Amino acid sequence: MVVSTTILSPQLRLNMDTSRGFLFITYKLYHHLSKLEGEHKSHCLNVFLSVMKYAWKKNGYEARLRHETIHKDTGLCRTTIKSCLSTLNKLNVVKSFRGKSGKTYIVNEVFLKAEKLYDKVKIDVLRPQDSRFTTTLKEQYNNIIDEIIGKYKGDKENTINELATLPLPDLIGDTKNVYYCKLAIQRKEELARQKNLVDPRIIQRELSKITKEKNFAYKRKKEYNIRNNLDYKGNPIGKNKD
Repeated sequence: MVVSTTILSPQLRLNMDTSRGFLFITYKLYHHLSKLEGEHKSHCLNVFLSVMKYAWKKNGYEARLRHETIHKDTGLCRTTIKSCLSTLNKLNVVKSFRGKSGKTYIVNEVFLKAEKLYDKVKIDVLRPQDSRFTTTLKEQYNNIIDEIIGKYKGDKENTINELATLPLPDLIGDTKNVYYCKLAIQRKEELARQKNLVDPRIIQRELSKITKEKNFAYKRKKEYNIRNNLDYKGNPIGKNKD
């Protein structure tokens, strides 16, 4: 669900970092916040977007913020901001912990993944080393398969080839991308068969050898040479050819 700038506060629109393509809200998060009533839901959305402005993926969706920064982004008073952060914390959307340089906010990645359906997600509760009050959430999933599919989106052949390099247990255990994983397993089996194939020249040589062994004239000449201690050309073995 892409967020239109019309629902954002004027301050947040003015201060938005345009180097980022866009900020978005998944339907999962939007419906999760449906538990809230009235303006409190829109205020929480504004505070969430302000946190997301600074919580980048490369930093693990973690941001060190002061209430003053969120106030400048949203125009909301500190009391409302504090209430919204408390609500987002209770709903496991944005968790916080106090460190040496102030509070750090961590966005729960579960609500950042666009999903087809609202599937249940396994969640671990982890406590940061310098946390005193709250916990952070981390989604348990193997995202390497999703990353490969996203990387080669629209390129089925390269997607399958790349997935085929993953360990077999990872492909078998994935339940989200069953179609691609099935094709990748077939490709792995195909590559394994190719690796075990014998050089066609060796096969041809052995077939020729078998054909000769079955030839009556060849067998009789071979037996004659053995009885008379002759090589395959009919020359005495161990004697000079002069």
